[in-house]
Order: sequence, then structure tokens, then C-alpha cells
Amino acid sequence: MAKPTGFLEYKRQGMPKRPVRERVQDYREIEEPLAAGKVEEQAARCMDCGIPFCHMYGCPLRNVIPEWNDLIYRRQWRQALELLHSTNNFPEFTGRLCPSPCETACTLGVDDSPVTIRQLELHLVEMGWQEGWIRPQPAAVSGGRKIAVVGSGPAGLAAAQQLARAGHQVTVFEAADRVGGILRYGIPDYKLEKRVLDRRFEQLKAEGVSFTTNAGIGTDISLAYLQRSFHAILLAGGARTPRDIAVPGRENRGIHFAMEFLVQQNRRNAGDSLAPENDIAAGGKRVVIIGGGDTGADCLGTALRQGALEVLQLEILPRPPENRDPNTPWPMWPNMLRTSSSHEEGGQRRWSVQTLEFLGRQGVVRGLRCSEVDWQTDPASGRMRAVERAGSEFTIPAELVLLAMGFTKEGNTAVLKSFGVEVTPNGDPVLDGNGMTTVPGLFIAGDLAKGASLVVRAIDNGRKAAADVSRYVEMRAIT
Repeated sequence: MAKPTGFLEYKRQGMPKRPVRERVQDYREIEEPLAAGKVEEQAARCMDCGIPFCHMYGCPLRNVIPEWNDLIYRRQWRQALELLHSTNNFPEFTGRLCPSPCETACTLGVDDSPVTIRQLELHLVEMGWQEGWIRPQPAAVSGGRKIAVVGSGPAGLAAAQQLARAGHQVTVFEAADRVGGILRYGIPDYKLEKRVLDRRFEQLKAEGVSFTTNAGIGTDISLAYLQRSFHAILLAGGARTPRDIAVPGRENRGIHFAMEFLVQQNRRNAGDSLAPENDIAAGGKRVVIIGGGDTGADCLGTALRQGALEVLQLEILPRPPENRDPNTPWPMWPNMLRTSSSHEEGGQRRWSVQTLEFLGRQGVVRGLRCSEVDWQTDPASGRMRAVERAGSEFTIPAELVLLAMGFTKEGNTAVLKSFGVEVTPNGDPVLDGNGMTTVPGLFIAGDLAKGASLVVRAIDNGRKAAADVSRYVEMRAIT
């Protein structure tokens, strides 16, 4: 362990943030590094807990967190980085975007504040880039097996890097005009500046990965072409079918899915010009966001930066408790109130609210009719259901409504079926014991496999799928 008494001597210190008044004026990242010496102190808080639940239970990648915490404390930075990279291809992505299930599983968190695992991870990888320790690692020998990876989000990129380093010829196909998937267009720049992506892409290119953009499979490129040209195919596209809301007035203009809004701002930041008739802007408007999750919070922060007059985020679920709910005890992911950096910047939130109707004038949204709900147990099914509270109706003025209610698996199912993949009754692909679909040589990774999830799970899923693909092509080469 790092320091036996470290957790008694040092208090948790999170990453400093730029002042709200300053950061809402731009789209630069909001978090700043800790002062010199403070990183080692935070690593010293890692306990000799016997069973590292952060590693065994909390982290999908099984990052060996206690070991690299110990190395950080001892300032053996390069060894710590090598250990981190042994399980995680892109710590700079997870260090910025992961909600840190490892921290909620930290043993110290039972009766104290957990170790700041995410910020230690981020500090370590950024030091690696600064010191020049992170370099291309091309395979010494190429096996000549050609593999297509469809999708350049975190799952596709992790798989591509693993496959290239195993000596395979990898081509990544991306439907958009730039590589990165949801990392490029779905995550606001104030959480992930795109320079962070670009330096990794340069590393992957130097390792032999080829990228082809503006290449939608089924439109620009056929599945038959991929099957003729490659020894194996890995589908690693993201979940792209947003959950809609079927209430009167949905047809009014000014109601958009969250990703439409977020993608446009990222394109503006990248220097793209948008057609005025398609421009979605919050400046000077009263904005309502339906959906209380991370995507809704991203919309909130973006709307504030665009100069929204007011922003209100609605959630149909009840307000979570301030502290861990007893029904989600340690080391489970806790049901509790979470305040993101966007919530610190402004706007309001309301819980237990359902939308009954969008109010419009001349075909343009002008507000919402809503009601409060109570959550009750359905006697027939035993499940919780929302019941409208009598006399609780109210209206909210709005000139822009953003739908941030997550993604459905129906879109995934349609994509899989279009490739001829057999699916289970709940829409998941049917896989054999080697991770292959019912289509020979076709594998699945990321959101297409299980639905929309965390970036850390996408990377883990991409790494596992790469191992399955590599084993498949190597066995075929032998036989």
C-alpha cells in the first residue's frame, strides 16, 4: 500500500475548477490540475483494505487501482502509467468522463470520502503525454489478417488498437466526417477538448490503424464488400435511436433531441458552419430539458454557454436522497443526488414531473403543460409506476425543448437485423461461446451489444471483442 496512515492524515481533495463566471464564457475544459505534491497525498489515502472492491467490483476494466496508487505515492510515475495502460487504452477519456463506480466501491467510502481515483488516473496519463512517455507501439510482425471495425467511438477505438498491436491490419469505418463517434460529437468540449482525441488518433495511425470517414455501412459501403475484403468484421457503432415522447404538440418546431443540440455546438467549436434554417440555438430563449441524466446536464451547460435566458431540467423520477440510499448499500452504485459541473453553473431542476402536452403557437413551441406524479407500487406487477397527482397541473413557458431521455434498444435491434444477426427477445445479439454472432466472422462491441452505457464499459467491451476477433482470425489462419 502507499502510506499506512495516509487515509487518517489526508482529507479528500477534488480537482479544482475554473470559476463559474469565467468558464461559462467558453468551451474549454473546466477542471484544473492539483498543486504539486497534492497528487501524492491523494494517492496516499488508498488503504490496505485487503479486498480492493474498487478493482474487483467497481471498475469494469479491472484497473489495478491500489497498485498504481502506491506507485504514484512513491513517484514512480512511468511504472504507474504502464500499469494503468495495461488495462485501459484511454485513461484520458475515462479520467474525464467516467462517473467513477470505482470510487463508490472504495472501502474508504464506507465511512469517509473515497479515494480520488478518477483524478489520479487523469493526472497520471496527462503526465505521460507531457513527458513523452506515450508513444506508438506498432506490432513487430504483421500476420496479414485484415479486420474491419465499424464505428470509431470508445469501443471501436479500443478494439482497433488492441487488434493492431496484435499484428492485424485494421481499418476503422466511421459514418461521420470526423473520427471519434460520441466522443467527438456527443460530449461537450468543456468536458473533453477534442485535442485529447486527436493525439490518440495520431498514435493509432502510427500503429498502423487506417481510418475511413463518411462511410456509412449499408449506404456508402455494403456489408457484402466488407465480407469480401476483410477476414473479420467488428460492429462497434453507438446507440443512435433516442427515446421520444408521444404527447400532443410534439410536432411543434423547437423541440429537438439532445444529441442534435450537442452535435451542433461541437461542430461550431470545430469551425463548421451551419445552415441558418437548421440551427438549434438557446441564446435568449427559455429552455426546458426533459431528462435528468448526464446528457440533460450536458445540454444545461451548453445552453448556459449559448446565453439561454432560463434553463429548467425536468425528471419524471423522484428526487434522490442527499446521501446514499440504504437500498443501494456500499459497494453498490448508490442512489443519491448528484450535482454536475453544469448544475453548479446555473439553471433549475424539478423532479417527479411528467409532460402532458407541448403548447405551441403558429406551429412553434411556446411552453409545456405538466403535472407532478407520485410513484406507487403496481399491485399486479409489483413494479413502481408514476401516478398523476390530482390538481397538480402547471404550465412552463419555453421557446426551446430538448429531449434527453436516453436511447432505446429498438434502434440497435434494427441495425443488427439489417446485418442478418439473430437477436434475443430483448434485442441483444445472439453470440456463440467465442463472442461471434450468428453471421460467421461478424462480431459486436459497445452499445450495439447491450445498449447505451458508460465509456469505461465501452472500452472494456471493445478490448474483449478484440480478443475474440483476434482468436477467430488466427485460428482460421492455422486451419
